[in-house]
Amino acid sequence: MFGIPIQVHPFFWLTMALIGGALRADTQQELLALGLFVIAGFISILVHEMGHALTAKKFGAQVHVVLEAFGGYAAYTGAKISRKQSFAITAAGPAFQMIFGALVYVLFLAIDGQANENGLHFLRVMIIISFVWAILNLLPVLPLDGGHLLNAMMGPQRIRMTLQISIATAVVAAVLIFMKTGSILFPIFLGMFAWQSFQALQEQGRR
Repeated sequence: MFGIPIQVHPFFWLTMALIGGALRADTQQELLALGLFVIAGFISILVHEMGHALTAKKFGAQVHVVLEAFGGYAAYTGAKISRKQSFAITAAGPAFQMIFGALVYVLFLAIDGQANENGLHFLRVMIIISFVWAILNLLPVLPLDGGHLLNAMMGPQRIRMTLQISIATAVVAAVLIFMKTGSILFPIFLGMFAWQSFQALQEQGRR
C-alpha cells in the first residue's frame, strides 16, 4: 500500500477475534458482529501503522508494516532519524487513527437512518476502535506509542526515569482496566510491558 510492504500474522486475526468476543459468539448475528469487529479493527489498526510508516517514509526511511498479535508496528531503516523526527513518526500513528475515526463519525452522522443496522454497527465499532486504540497507545508505557513519545522527550540520559514511569503506568492502568471492564487481555499485555521495562531498568542498573 503506497509502496509500503504489509505483513499480517495469523495471530493478529486470532487476537482481534478474542477481543471481539469470539468465545461467547454463538448465534448467527453474534458471529456476524464478530466478523464486522475483526474487519473494522484491521482497517483502523492498519491506518494507525500506516501513519507511522508514511511519516517515516517522508523522512527518507525504508519502511514495512507488520500486524501481529495485539496490534502491530512500522519498522524503518536506511535513514538517520533525529529525536524530533522520531517524535513525529510516533505521534503520527495515533493522530492518523483519531482523524480517521473522526471522518468515520462524520460519515456515520451523514448516513444515520439511511443505512441498514449492520452497516451502522460496523461504522460504530470502527469509531470506537479508532479512538480507544489510539488513546490506549498514548499511555506512557514502553513499547506503546506513548512510551516512545516519552522516551523521545526525555532523551537517552533519562532512560531510567522513562522506564520507571513506564512500569508505574502499566501497573496502574492494568489494575484500573481490569476493575472497570473485567477484561484480562489488555491487563496481561500491560503486565508483560511492565516486566520488560523492569528488566530493562535492571540492565541499566548493571551498567
